[in-house]
Amino acid sequence: MKDDLIDMAATMWAGIGGGTVTALRIVVILSLAWVLITVLQRAIRAFRIRISSRFDDREVIKRAETLGRVFRYLAAVVVSLLAGMLVLAELGISVAPILGAAGVVGLAVGFGAQSLVKDYFTGFFILLENQIREGDVVKLGEHAGLVEVVTLRYVQLRDYDGYVHFVPNGQINTVVNLSRGYAQAVMDISVAYRENVDEVMVVMQETGAALRADSRMDGLILDALEMAGVERWDDSAVIIRCRFKCAPLQQWTVRREYLRLLKQAFDARGIEIPFPHLTVYAGQDREGHAPALPLQLQRSPTAAVAAARADAEAA
Repeated sequence: MKDDLIDMAATMWAGIGGGTVTALRIVVILSLAWVLITVLQRAIRAFRIRISSRFDDREVIKRAETLGRVFRYLAAVVVSLLAGMLVLAELGISVAPILGAAGVVGLAVGFGAQSLVKDYFTGFFILLENQIREGDVVKLGEHAGLVEVVTLRYVQLRDYDGYVHFVPNGQINTVVNLSRGYAQAVMDISVAYRENVDEVMVVMQETGAALRADSRMDGLILDALEMAGVERWDDSAVIIRCRFKCAPLQQWTVRREYLRLLKQAFDARGIEIPFPHLTVYAGQDREGHAPALPLQLQRSPTAAVAAARADAEAA
């Protein structure tokens, strides 16, 4: 009996000791995982800063920041998965059946969540091919705005009104980036048909030169005004097209300022910016004679009453 009690106590002590060792191992694994994630993320951040410091190109720096954030996220995910597998092994849970079941479940989930998988694959290639970076202004289908966040899952845009759009990467078929290299401020100027087009184009060139000489435009306008010429004839105006080569994202600022100065120049020269015109055609007979167009001026009721009173007082 005494021996049985001794064996039972030894077994319990061994169990307690084993449980304590297991708990300590789990704590050590989780601690090492946390340290490893912190070290890797700091190393990736330091590497990104070192790479960025070697370049003056703002585009390269933005791409490095975006890729650095994605790699930090991947490092955290990979280390967390490995730590989870080691913890399960310490608890006596076999990892192999779990991996097999996870493969089957992953296959089923893959068929059921194809859009999610497509989002991640498309996001990876968007980042790899450097199509979108944080700080760019882009058009993604029906959505347009400033890129605030780029992840493997979605792109976050903020439009001019301040609304935030979350666009899943799998829905991105076409990317129109408005902030790469340089931009063009394209302007269509309407003038009346009576104006001399050559004189108008001279005024436009002079206004463009004055704008480019403005100190506020330093670094915004990259080249002289390019005059394309007469673009088309509208119903009541001749359309003259021109454009400025600008720094990225500055095309709207340059366009607004140029139109403001051009309005002042047109007013000073007496050049007409036309309103829509309407020509009334009464038709012609077979001999080519146009019938008289009947017009009648009708007084308003108030004017008619006032005229009747004036006639009565005169009588």
